Amino acid sequence: MATEPSSAENHRVVESLAARLRRRQVVGSRETALETVFVLRQVVSKARFSNIDQLVEIIRSVGRKLVEAQPKEYTVGNTVRKVLHHIREEYHTASQGTTASSTPKPSFSIAKFVSQGQPRKQATPQKTSHETRGMLKENNPDDPDAFARTLKPVLMEAIQDVFDELETVYDNISKNAKDHIHSDEIILTIGKSSTVEAFLKSAAPYRKYTAIVADTAPSYSGQEMAQSLSSAGISTVLVPDSSIYALMSRINKVILGAHAILANGGMFAITGSLLVATAARAHSTPVVVCAGQFKLTPQWNLYHEYGALDFADPSSVLGFEEGDLVDKVDVVNPFYDYVRPEMIDAYVTNDGDHPPSSVYRLIKEAYDDEDYEL
Repeated sequence: MATEPSSAENHRVVESLAARLRRRQVVGSRETALETVFVLRQVVSKARFSNIDQLVEIIRSVGRKLVEAQPKEYTVGNTVRKVLHHIREEYHTASQGTTASSTPKPSFSIAKFVSQGQPRKQATPQKTSHETRGMLKENNPDDPDAFARTLKPVLMEAIQDVFDELETVYDNISKNAKDHIHSDEIILTIGKSSTVEAFLKSAAPYRKYTAIVADTAPSYSGQEMAQSLSSAGISTVLVPDSSIYALMSRINKVILGAHAILANGGMFAITGSLLVATAARAHSTPVVVCAGQFKLTPQWNLYHEYGALDFADPSSVLGFEEGDLVDKVDVVNPFYDYVRPEMIDAYVTNDGDHPPSSVYRLIKEAYDDEDYEL
């Protein structure tokens, strides 16, 4: 049974991405997800398999290598799970084509319900290549590659669907921004989030509002965010993190990005997000999180003291030239905070708006149970 990518070229591609993830040469949730899709597309296109179980194991083995290379980039594992889910769907649809009386049953999706309303009584059949129907022959001793050759075109379409979702995620999240942001509001965000940036800019032509950006020391990525929003014609104010609580009484809404959304509805987000969410809760200010559904991860937080237990260089917080002081204190510089679900009012995703309590259902729809552990 083939359990590894079937060519040396595939092996090199997988090892190359694993090395870049390990060295943090690929950073950011969307970038790592896109890179993972590219690798999986090449692996599947060149893989040799004679049944669906062999293909699943090939993809899982690639997923395990990439996740082990960088466990803190949760979108790597999420993307592998999503691809596996789509591949199984296409395989089952193609297999059902051999049965004359196979009628697809309507399935309820909470994401579709939110975006479209009540599910229709007559379900639209899933797209499947007509050539694939009735021609799947697993474990054919006369032609071991027949199964892969027949199914691959459909599988490549399934992987392309995942890629298209990642390509359009910013636009799909931002399309309803004007419904969340109103004229004369004062919006607070922290640091640099490409999703939040696109969301705020999308509302600018329709709403005149003020954005307050906390600079999130020690990375100070909020400075780049503030400059970008200001260049787009948005009235923008850059403030230090220490001003967040003092300003919160004037804030109408907090909009944050997310690094990963956990199954309990909580999230890992840029350092300082917990400070913002805590101040917002004290002033009953709504907290909205903009994030693509590719950030949904089936893991539950282990209630670590420091977010995702992912730390940057402490010297950016306290320099080693401080001498005696460095020897007397423990300095931590976490990449991410953990924000509890009760501190978040809504998630704005590319498939509609959802409360934190619905996240577990979205995860059940996005991934198969057997893939929670790769």
